[in-house]
Amino acid sequence: MKVVLSTLNAKYIHSSLALKYLKMACNIVNSEIVVKEYTINNDLLVILSDIYSEKPDIIGLSCYIWNIEMTLKLAGLLKKVLPKVVIILGGPEVSYDPLDVMKRNIGIDYVVQGEGEDTLRALLTALTSNTTIHTIEGLSFRQKEEIIVGKLQIIGNINTIPFPYRDSDMEQLKDKIIYYESARGCPFSCQYCLSSASSGVRFLNLDRVYKELEFFIRHNVRQVKFVDRTFNAKKEHYLPILRFLATQDCRTNFHFEIAVDLLDDEVLTFLQDVPVGRFQFEIGIQSTYEPTLNKISRHNNWSKIVENVTRIISNQNIHVHLDLIVGLPYESYMQFEQSFNDVYQLRPHMLQIGFLKMLKGAGLRNIANECGYVFLDEAPYEVLSNDSLTYGEVRKLKIVEEVFNQVYNTGRFKYTLDFLIRLHGGNAFRFYHDLSTYWEEEQLHLVAHSNKSIFKYLLDFCSIHHEKEISVCQEFLKFDALMSEKGTIQPEFLSWNQDQWMEEKNEFWRNANVVRNYIPDYIFTTWRDLKKKYRIEVFSIDLQEYIKQPGKISYKKKPILFSYGQDSTQYQYIACDDFKKIEGRDYHAL
Repeated sequence: MKVVLSTLNAKYIHSSLALKYLKMACNIVNSEIVVKEYTINNDLLVILSDIYSEKPDIIGLSCYIWNIEMTLKLAGLLKKVLPKVVIILGGPEVSYDPLDVMKRNIGIDYVVQGEGEDTLRALLTALTSNTTIHTIEGLSFRQKEEIIVGKLQIIGNINTIPFPYRDSDMEQLKDKIIYYESARGCPFSCQYCLSSASSGVRFLNLDRVYKELEFFIRHNVRQVKFVDRTFNAKKEHYLPILRFLATQDCRTNFHFEIAVDLLDDEVLTFLQDVPVGRFQFEIGIQSTYEPTLNKISRHNNWSKIVENVTRIISNQNIHVHLDLIVGLPYESYMQFEQSFNDVYQLRPHMLQIGFLKMLKGAGLRNIANECGYVFLDEAPYEVLSNDSLTYGEVRKLKIVEEVFNQVYNTGRFKYTLDFLIRLHGGNAFRFYHDLSTYWEEEQLHLVAHSNKSIFKYLLDFCSIHHEKEISVCQEFLKFDALMSEKGTIQPEFLSWNQDQWMEEKNEFWRNANVVRNYIPDYIFTTWRDLKKKYRIEVFSIDLQEYIKQPGKISYKKKPILFSYGQDSTQYQYIACDDFKKIEGRDYHAL
């Protein structure tokens, strides 16, 4: 028999870890197993045609909130063109209500519930050998006119599951995110998460983990994203893994979801010296409002979170990503503002504003009526309102999210945003709220934006709300532009002074002895080469003083040298004595 295992990923760069696990677990079955991955952006008829060309006897489809509607349509079409094919569904989107799924979709023959490696292997064995399926646990199936519903399955010893990757897979995956897990389950029971449907954590043996991570390093993978729900649930497990990875000679970045308040001093001290870019931490804060945290069965040690996040970020070697969720119980617009400001003051490299989804199997879905939840009936079941948050407020926060992603999470406007927030009395949320109001008034939420256009929007916003500060805002925007994208974004509406100080700049570059005070290995080659690697801009305010004493603006002309390396941009202030005087020029401001 020929088996096709397939799924529709959300994006091209994603890959399905589940299908790889299933294929490896079922390889002992006397069948040919083919994995076919698509995206939700592919044409449905193209997918249908491609699967049909395999002439499968059995098709397994992996179902998630982002693909369930399209997957069910695909299953119906497959049954039309291949009436004898056996169709099996699996994944979180069908595991919790298989009876309803099978009633509404008569072409579905089986639903594998929960962790499917053992269940699917048993089912394929039964189908290929024509033996009974009635004793298979974790399986829903049709028996004449009746649907027999199984129970959600958890694999007790995950060390029995084969490693899902092979050398032959890696060329195909070179442009995609590589997913990996060293454990299954979660020690917490947050009610908005599927973890609330099960308990306990199961770990892979450390020797196995080391060997499998060496596989990715050997293949020079760019990023490995651990899908462990709380990677640092057990110190005896996670710290040896981190120590092992820190000693490797590789370019691979490893992404972990962690509970940062569980880290102790030993771990934090170790993290100070890990190679730059080796680790990336995603940390779910979700809310800082205590009644909300209590309702969703989540405990945040806020003082410990602040201390540990601040310490990690200060090391400048680990990317830190924090999460908030809009729509949690009891959190009003005003209370979300407080949560946002609490988290924003930590200055993470990325802050994700997510919107609550009433996932099947999550505890919060069972008490939705209690909190007045209104949410989408179909996937992704996103919340529209509740007793504490109106739809109008949710809609507003959607625009805030878009604006925030454009200006903060891009990392392009660090100094400009700090300046504008100070003009808003230090209330970061109020600034982003006002910016999103401007965004909507100009209907910017309805169109796509170039990188350069965002600079113009921030300048226009400042001219409306802080007209007297427009010239200072320009200077910060210039500085941010030269610090990002290797200075390639230079909006023409900003007051660049490339020509105004040309003679001084040229004389500076000709004086190698002076330049070496700033660039020790400097040797003049060509003017074109200089322009690629360096840029000198004279600013009308003392940015050095502002950075050292935030909020202090001094109107002094200051030349700054920007150096564009392969991975980062550095800046240095050029001493006035080194920026040569030319007869006839006014230098009283320098």
